[in-house]
Amino acid sequence: MWATKSIIILDDKQAESHPVENIIKLLGKNNRRLTTGSWSKDIKSVDDIAMFVIDVEKVANEVTDIVAQIHSYSNLLPIVLCNTSEKVSKSLKSLEDVVQSQIIADISEQSALDDWQSIFYKCQLCHDNSELLSRLNAPNNFLNLVGTSQAMNAIRQLICQVASTDANVLILGDSGTGKEVVAQNLHRQSNRAENAFVPINCGAIPAELLESELFGHEKGAFTGAITSRQGRFELAKGGTIFLDEIGDMPMPMQVKLLRVLQERVFERVGSTSAIEADVRVIAATHRDLDQAVADGSFREDLYYRLNVFPIEMPALKERAEDIPQLITSFNQRLSAAGMSPAQFSPNATVSLSRHDWPGNVRELANLTERLSILYPNAVVDLTELPDKYKYADGINAIEQPELAAKNQQSSGKKVLRPIPEDGFDLKNYLVEVEKMYILQALEDTNWVVARAASRLGMRRTTLVEKMRKYEIHKTDDTAE
Repeated sequence: MWATKSIIILDDKQAESHPVENIIKLLGKNNRRLTTGSWSKDIKSVDDIAMFVIDVEKVANEVTDIVAQIHSYSNLLPIVLCNTSEKVSKSLKSLEDVVQSQIIADISEQSALDDWQSIFYKCQLCHDNSELLSRLNAPNNFLNLVGTSQAMNAIRQLICQVASTDANVLILGDSGTGKEVVAQNLHRQSNRAENAFVPINCGAIPAELLESELFGHEKGAFTGAITSRQGRFELAKGGTIFLDEIGDMPMPMQVKLLRVLQERVFERVGSTSAIEADVRVIAATHRDLDQAVADGSFREDLYYRLNVFPIEMPALKERAEDIPQLITSFNQRLSAAGMSPAQFSPNATVSLSRHDWPGNVRELANLTERLSILYPNAVVDLTELPDKYKYADGINAIEQPELAAKNQQSSGKKVLRPIPEDGFDLKNYLVEVEKMYILQALEDTNWVVARAASRLGMRRTTLVEKMRKYEIHKTDDTAE
């Protein structure tokens, strides 16, 4: 913590007592007096540094040189000057702006305690900001949170600010924007990271089973409860519970969840024994909860309990500059899974960046996988993209023949997925390819089955049978 850090006073007249030292002690802060000639060596024995105080009247070296040396040592530690003369002030102006900005105050050693208290507060803000910057810039600090756009950097900053607290977090955003990824990163950077992260989709579980899933049940509590069972809140003890799609939670369960958030206790179904809810609660929804509250489908008091710290996820179309990095990330995962990912030409990438992406990052991930199955180890150009992803205005598309044919001409053989050393299931692979072509044909024809069948060279009834066999149907995710 900042309060335990040491304030370094640079003073070459060590024999005399220093008024600033007395003020620092009076305000309950730690300090060390060092000389300008040896501070860079002596400071190695100081564990944590809060800031530097330079008494201009009591140092032998040029103040500009000392400030520059401190900047080289650390460009984040604040510097306070005492008793600066007009001559020194002019010489400091010769320093670069970034060095000058490190000087947070120019003050007299006789200044009032309130002035020093204000300086300490400003210094603490500098410390907090430097910690935040170090966490933002630390490599591998954000698992699967891909993208360097302004929108994603803002999300990272919010994660850093709230992760170390136990505040309830509400993650808002459209389907497929990565709300669970943010929840995982919040847990990973929190003080509860050593314990479990337990997700549950509140909209995917029937209302009559949701209470048991959340809070557990005792043996015989209801028909089929042949043994006692822990709920998600118990499994998440000491860790984090992620309540996904909280906007779909039935009203009776909202009342029970509100009690848990207020009193931090719950009971298993069929029990009267209270269990402490030692969990951090993160919730997420794609719904407009303000509107849901107005409509009466979501409790206002629960909304305010959950919405302590909101994080709003940007849609992919709002951060299209992240698409190349996202594709690279998806391809790395496909490679790790034993697939041969396709690469995307600049034309294809530009075209993808113009798409609206109603399915957001999830839609892009699915497209990347599909094209990697169709064109393994190849470069996908504009002509190979499904029709709805083609935005050719201003793009110099490569003329036909298409990619697969070009590769056949250049290599003398058909484009095939390389056979892994330990082999692979050809039958399943061909099924996946067939499913991908069927899905592509349906999407390209807006799910008009007769037109899709015509594109695939088969009868409509045959396509319907294959769709039934492979369980291909127009879901919400597909329609987005």
